[in-house]
Parts: sequence; C-alpha cells; structure tokens
Amino acid sequence: MKQTLITEIEQQMMPFLDNGQMMQLCKVLEHCFYSYEISQSDSSKQEEDKHNQEYLELFLAAKHIEGCSDKSLKYYRSVLENMLKTVNKPIKHIITDDLRQYLDQYQRINNASKVTVDNVRRILSSYFAWLEDEDYILKSPVRRIHKVKTGKTVKEIYSDEALVIMSDNCHTIRDLAMIELLSSTGMRVGELINLNRGDVDFDNRECVVFGKGEKERKVYFDARTKIHLMNYLNSRTDSNQALFVSLLAPYNRLQISGVEIRLRSLGLELDINKVHPHKFRRTLATRAIDKGMPIEQVQQLLGHEKIETTLHYAQVDQNNVKNSHRKYIG
Repeated sequence: MKQTLITEIEQQMMPFLDNGQMMQLCKVLEHCFYSYEISQSDSSKQEEDKHNQEYLELFLAAKHIEGCSDKSLKYYRSVLENMLKTVNKPIKHIITDDLRQYLDQYQRINNASKVTVDNVRRILSSYFAWLEDEDYILKSPVRRIHKVKTGKTVKEIYSDEALVIMSDNCHTIRDLAMIELLSSTGMRVGELINLNRGDVDFDNRECVVFGKGEKERKVYFDARTKIHLMNYLNSRTDSNQALFVSLLAPYNRLQISGVEIRLRSLGLELDINKVHPHKFRRTLATRAIDKGMPIEQVQQLLGHEKIETTLHYAQVDQNNVKNSHRKYIG
C-alpha cells in the first residue's frame, strides 16, 4: 500500500516535474514513509474496484462504437478482466513492471505461445492508450513493453490439384457452390454465411459483403462459380433468403461451424491436409500476387485495412522470385 501511495503521488506530479526532479521526489517520499505503516480502508478498496469496472465498460463501449464485433469485445473483456483480477490494483496505480510480470506469469501458467502473449500485450496497449487519451491516467504503462518477437511460419495454401479434387468430389451441389465461392472470391467465412440471395449480382458476377467493422465491399467470382451457384439456388425448395442453408428441414441459415465441419470432413475423406475456410482466402491472395495483381488491389479484394496484413496472408512463389531476379538483376 505504501508503494501504491508513492506511485499515485508521482503520477499526480508527473506533469509538473522533469526526470531529475521526479527521481528526487521518489527518494524523499520513500524516506518520509519508511517508518510508517499505511493501510487502505475497505470502502476505498471497493470504490477503486468500482472505478476499474467503470473504465472497462467505457472502453468496451468505445470499441463497440468503432465497429468491433461482439466476438472481439468478448475477447477484450476476458483479457482485461483477467489482468485486473491478477494485478489487483487500481488502474491509476498499475505500472510497467506489473504488466511485465503479468505477461510473464500468463505465458508460464498457460504455456501460451509468443503469438498469444503478443495478442494480450496488444489489447493491454490499446486499453491503456485509450485511458491515456481520455485523461483517466497520465501515461500508459504499456509504452515500454515492446512487441513480442515471434517466428514466422510458412502457412499452407491449396494446390491447384487439391482445389480440383475437392470440387470433383463434393457430395452436394451446395458444398460445391460453397467451395467455388470461397475459392473464387477469397471472402471470410463469416461474410459467406451472412450473404443473402439478393446480395448476389449474377449479371456482373459480384456480390456485396460486410467485413470486419461492418465495412462494405464488393467481391467478384468467376463464370464457373456462377454456374454452380445458380444450380444450387435453382435446386432449393425453401423460402429462406440466406444464400447457404442447412441440407435438412427447416433449412436454417448455415453457420460458421457448419461450413468448417463440412470442409474438415471432405479434407479427411480426400486426404488433403488442413482443409478449412480461411485457407481459401490465403490461397487466393498468394495466387493473385504471383500472377501480377498489384498488392493494393489484393488488399482491396480481401478487405484489409493495412497492407501489412495482406503481405502476411500472401506467400510469394520462390520460382517467381528467381525469374524476377534473372529478369531485373541478371
């Protein structure tokens, strides 16, 4: 409690003192409080806990207004509530060392990967930066916690042969249309299951999807996809407006889990490694770049806010690198 009080005084004085003066103030406070025992009243502790929860709710409300999905908000809440419970301090008293120790403890207890730990760090950074911007704290304690270095793994894409094999061995015309649409557009599985029949423009071979943050964009499909999609829709007898529905009555809108289960089963049956919806997206990005599509257009196609994300998705064929080297360098 003594250190907490010193930290609070330092935070209050930070705007008025330079670094040397702050160091001197710290020494004076530690000397003056050395022989004293300081305790916190129960009512004060309850009030601080209340403030912590209020700040969290305000932050989540701000992220919701920015367009974060319910899934993301749920993850933010889980990460931040776990941190607050573990650190067990008022927001204004949390320092960099508290968060460093928390991240270290989180990694060891959960045997978490570096990628997971960095995801937690990013959420903490976003939260404390928001608190600083809103003047609830003077300075974010996450500023000095740097990005966790993670090794880059080469993620698989589908080969041309695998795509043909999957298309030729679908058991239903619905699954065939679904695979062709994912492969041709590179849309997210969440965008796929939210599509309605009226969203598809068959004349122009395009449809409008709503991506992350409810951002609207157009995606495009080829003639082969158009034929399979029309065949599937013409075969349906239900009145559901959803583009893809379950195979059995009452023909409800297909969910993400339903798509994932069907693709996983098909992959196991055909002995194709790691068949899942997102792999179609990564495959499209890689093939588009390899065939010369400008990276900015690939970014637009996939609906990425940052071009770095597009580069992370797409792999560059090494043979193309070799040919380009010979062409431009020697």
